[in-house]
Amino acid sequence: MQTGTRRVVLVGTGFVGMSFAYSMVNQGGAEELVLIDVNHEKAVGEAMDLNHGIPFGPEKIEIWAGDYSDCKTADIVVVTAGVNQQPGETRLALVERNAKIMRDVIKNVMQSGFNGILLIASNPVDVLTYIAWQESGLPKHRVIGTGTTLDTARLRYQMGKYLDVDPRNVHGYIVGEHGDTETPLWSHTSVGVKPIFDIIKDHPEYKREDLEEIYVNVRDAAYHIIERKRATYYGIGMCITRIVKAILNDENSVLPVSAYLDGEYGLHDIFTGVPAIVNRNGIREVFNLNISSEELEQLTKSVSILKETLDTVR
Repeated sequence: MQTGTRRVVLVGTGFVGMSFAYSMVNQGGAEELVLIDVNHEKAVGEAMDLNHGIPFGPEKIEIWAGDYSDCKTADIVVVTAGVNQQPGETRLALVERNAKIMRDVIKNVMQSGFNGILLIASNPVDVLTYIAWQESGLPKHRVIGTGTTLDTARLRYQMGKYLDVDPRNVHGYIVGEHGDTETPLWSHTSVGVKPIFDIIKDHPEYKREDLEEIYVNVRDAAYHIIERKRATYYGIGMCITRIVKAILNDENSVLPVSAYLDGEYGLHDIFTGVPAIVNRNGIREVFNLNISSEELEQLTKSVSILKETLDTVR
């Protein structure tokens, strides 16, 4: 973590990147926000547009279109650069195109002398977070992917609708790949402190079979959105902001980010979405939860598929 002014650099000013930037301006937390894009003039225009909203924001923030030299004193570099997922295309199918982009970006970031925390949001996020870690040479706890934060938010939203409760009071996680093989941890899902299975037991109008439908809706949400509007960006933009604020504020918050596994859940040498404690140093600890045998089997399968994909671009 750098000292002094809290600087965040964003690489990639597409829909996801600018949704994050707009969210940061509205929520506050950083003192400087630098926008980098291969199309520098677009970054200039985006910076101008954001700056015009600062008088109505919660706090003053300096925003400008910069270059990779601005990464040197940054606390966090957020990477959203990459090509978009197309209708009907899986996130893993993006890997070859975006792996090259990620290597180029990280090489340029590190050449600046950057020594902060990398936060990767480009898809497929788990594979690209691993590539960013390899390319950067940074310690594994200072390279983080957005992981299953968005999937978890979708789960909490869907459960809130189903149970007619505030989704902020739904606690639970999606783990594994941010994609088709992700899995919900129903064994650790609760409303307040009441486990979901106890709620179903006490309320006959709720059924276990409904949980499978909720999970499918969460898993396939991106496909439904992309079919209708060609991209998803507001939700992930707010997820990135949540992680950035947890880092900058040294919160020690538990978030389902893409973290390096080194024996947790019996899995090794992979980045994937798991609950972890996030603070100003990055990942303080990966939670090694006592999950059901079925959940562990699904998580293991998810990681196996991620490794197969990663092997094609290492």
